[in-house]
Amino acid sequence: MTTPLRAEQPAADRDLSLVIPVFNEEALLPELFRRLDGVLVPLGIGYEVILVDDGSQDATPALLRAQVARDPRYRALHFSRNFGHQAAVTAGIDHAAGRAIVILDADLQDPPELIPLLLARWREGFEVVYGVRTKRKENPFKRFGYFAFYRMLKRLTNVEIPLDAGDFALIDRRVAEVLRAMPERNRFVRGIRSWAGFRQTGLVYERDKRFAGEVKYTFAKLLRLALDGILSFSYVPLRLAVYLGLTVSASTFVLGIVFIIYHLAGGAAPWGWASTMVAILFMGGVQLLTLGFIGEYVSRIYDEVKQRPLYIVATREGF
Repeated sequence: MTTPLRAEQPAADRDLSLVIPVFNEEALLPELFRRLDGVLVPLGIGYEVILVDDGSQDATPALLRAQVARDPRYRALHFSRNFGHQAAVTAGIDHAAGRAIVILDADLQDPPELIPLLLARWREGFEVVYGVRTKRKENPFKRFGYFAFYRMLKRLTNVEIPLDAGDFALIDRRVAEVLRAMPERNRFVRGIRSWAGFRQTGLVYERDKRFAGEVKYTFAKLLRLALDGILSFSYVPLRLAVYLGLTVSASTFVLGIVFIIYHLAGGAAPWGWASTMVAILFMGGVQLLTLGFIGEYVSRIYDEVKQRPLYIVATREGF
């Protein structure tokens, strides 16, 4: 899927590839480019910046084209439509040629100024250096949601996914090759990054608030990402359904024996509309919950079987 690279900077000379998903970010792109140049140029290494346009509908594509024309170290991928943040990250990794690859969001919440520190840890021998957020400058509800999600994910999954670590990270080319070989469609990049193994370490930092524009990860998208993370790395929901079924069946059996003994002892059989309705609704809820868990897993199997591409690149610029 890749096209030939420009002669002025051979792939072998690139120490660093920077992957940045972009979606309707016209308000902050000039500041992003300014800060990137201020960080990357003084490094004195060969680098490329891959901007992945995830189907933007504002002036973002035009700004990316202008930046690619202005600086030969910038490249742009334009999707045919919006495929989602995780698909954009994957596309950037697929096209990256650097010995080290840094994934960075365009909203500047993860400071580009941390890139030299990521590179320093990589040069120490670590093949994955992920950012660990000690503080988020966001609303309390969202902060609590992230806090609860990461801790629930740690308890439910069988992979050691670091707490409070997002997609902001540096990965070695060897790790990138492993991620490229993974065909799964419902991507949870920070999860498969942890699953891949290799030498990993964290870099603690304080996450800034969004520089400009609107938040792209709505509550529904965050919930979907959370489901992808849990269902991609855990069978606990299916086991929970089994445990609920066993518990309800055992309770019903015991309750039936109690009713029989009570009747044989001469007592009046208990009755009542409220208790009957509670039992019916409880059983119905358990059944629907179980079917929901099974349906989520089946839908992911269906996605994998279809083997559709994770993303479609309409145009490439700068490659």
